[in-house]
Amino acid sequence: MKPPIAPRRPSRRTLHGVTLVDDYAWLKDEKWQEVLRDPSLLDPDIRAYVEAENAYAEQRLGPTQVLQKTLVAEMRGRIKEDDSGVPTPDGPFAYLWKFREGGQHQQIGRTPRDGGAMQTILDGDALAKASDYFKFGGTRHSPDHRLEAWSADLRGSEYFTLRVRRWDTGEDLPDRLDETSGSVVWGHDSSFFFYVKVDANHRPLKVYRHRLGTTQTEDVLVYEEEDVGWFTRIGESASGRFCIISGGDHDTTEQRLVDLSLPDAPPRLIAPREKGVRYSVADRGEELFILTNEGGAIDFKIVTAPLAAPDRTQWRELVPHRPGTYILGIDLFAGHLVRLERANALPSIVIRDLATQAEHTIAFDETAYSLDMVGGFEFDTTVMRFAYSSMTTPSEIYDYDMATRQRTLRKRQEIPSGHDPAAYVTTRILARAPDGAEVPVSILHRRDLVRDGREPLLLYGYGSYGMAMPASFSANRLSLVDRGFVYAIAHIRGGADKGWSWYLDGKREKKTNTFDDFVAAGRALIDAGYTAAGRIVGHGGSAGGMLMGAVANRAPHLFAGIIAEVPFVDVLATMLDDKLPLTPPEWPEWGNPITDADAFRYIRSYSPYDNVTAQAYPAILAMAGLTDPRVTYWEPAKWVARLRATMTGGGPVILRTNMGAGHGGSSGRFSRLDEVAIGYAFALDTVGLAGATS
Repeated sequence: MKPPIAPRRPSRRTLHGVTLVDDYAWLKDEKWQEVLRDPSLLDPDIRAYVEAENAYAEQRLGPTQVLQKTLVAEMRGRIKEDDSGVPTPDGPFAYLWKFREGGQHQQIGRTPRDGGAMQTILDGDALAKASDYFKFGGTRHSPDHRLEAWSADLRGSEYFTLRVRRWDTGEDLPDRLDETSGSVVWGHDSSFFFYVKVDANHRPLKVYRHRLGTTQTEDVLVYEEEDVGWFTRIGESASGRFCIISGGDHDTTEQRLVDLSLPDAPPRLIAPREKGVRYSVADRGEELFILTNEGGAIDFKIVTAPLAAPDRTQWRELVPHRPGTYILGIDLFAGHLVRLERANALPSIVIRDLATQAEHTIAFDETAYSLDMVGGFEFDTTVMRFAYSSMTTPSEIYDYDMATRQRTLRKRQEIPSGHDPAAYVTTRILARAPDGAEVPVSILHRRDLVRDGREPLLLYGYGSYGMAMPASFSANRLSLVDRGFVYAIAHIRGGADKGWSWYLDGKREKKTNTFDDFVAAGRALIDAGYTAAGRIVGHGGSAGGMLMGAVANRAPHLFAGIIAEVPFVDVLATMLDDKLPLTPPEWPEWGNPITDADAFRYIRSYSPYDNVTAQAYPAILAMAGLTDPRVTYWEPAKWVARLRATMTGGGPVILRTNMGAGHGGSSGRFSRLDEVAIGYAFALDTVGLAGATS
């Protein structure tokens, strides 16, 4: 079967003295907003092409179908099918989730605080039967424990419908709120809640108050963000006293408080937005604790301010800025302040007794690991919860008494088919980028690996928005490692793995550092004897998919294959389209090529779609979602079409579009394994190991 050839239908646009010619712009459905809500409305001409690509993908991947099924069986065998979460106490109850044997979706419920049978309020498997796609959004019980607000997305387009269910009868109230972001914050008397509504262009700009027993048209607008480049979110304050309305883009933030016992009171601004200044607020009595980069604190500091007068003139330093020690977040309790920080790409948790100001640290000894705080419902407690894992150690959940320093293991991830951490090695090397920056690379391999430079290696990367890639445990990747792969994560610039400055050195006019770091990581792994040129499979998704497109253009000889999931590859055209959901919010990350000629030229210099050249490319698997509002389906479709029309050899180039899902792929926990298996089978096939058994 020959690959589909997309017709050339040139579209021209001149900007900043440059004429852009796009042969495949027609793949964007002009009614894309309607398609997000109803995929059946996709233009028939476009649908025919996408389905032809899917047929080709099925044919090309067909020889790996047996392998795919084997991989799915292995990965499913590592999942505890009747898994459950650690109950989280709140008053007389403890709330939790669990799965039934064979179930795709969570059941959500509670037990008495001191233990007992679980009462299920939401059965995801039952709710999912009515639609091809189902994903829970937020769920939150009311303060009086009588009601549960819940939301679900039925298209993959991230439009969440909110409902409210009674705990005593299990029935939903008549209240139904459409096209929300999915989360709620309850008022103290349990008669109302706040939520965010998403507009026609899928932007969360308005916060409403809904009173139970009324229709959505009667809801009261509490706050409206006028800047379409800002996202608006809501959350509960640390003490539960306030609803926090948070707004911001990638550079700047602003927060407001609404007293949950005084719903009619207007939101109170903490500090007015100031370009480049980020802050987030936690409350304790009449004092606020603020995490911020104000005053040049690149890796952030913690200040306090009086609740009655929280503007910047009142900020007093509590934890000073320490360059290279990035404070990721804080949790505040009645008697303790907890912060998660990272230095040299390794995290630690620091606990401060607010009565004595004494501090102590929770850290671990492995070479590379992941550490996260796990939030709870209660403020007046000495117990905080955290999660630990490494690339060899399955996830562990601990309760930690901040007063006694006693650590209690509450859950260890079970691997039913068996897992011996001693059979694997996790380590870390530093790769030197062209400008001298040292890039950490976390590595997982079997202990019996012979480092002779011949092993295949999967190199994963992301490198955008300040998101770090933790060296955490993944049961799925063992299916590659057990077949001889080395698995590596490149902690490249654009992420905040080495602090906020690490992020700043990989954005806007410094974006190409991200790509150079990834290529440098690949070369360092070759020099260290882990693999060889042409034996590496690159893997990234979303902005990491942009990374994949860029390195395929820049260093194709390094790679046997490229797996690009929902890849953001048409950067220039997307940043020129201010009607798309994420374009105005993304300008601080990439630059605004509409108004800024330098940003236009720089983005054009690296945008993967605009830099496809007449050269041999590695095998490429691009995976998309038809209802994806973040990376629209036409970006990978256009990219694949241009690759096929331009490349002089190599390949194949395969496009697989999930016609019933969005950015996150299939919604069920087992259905998602099918997509993981496709990527892994492709990786094994590209290095000649499709027949390898674990």
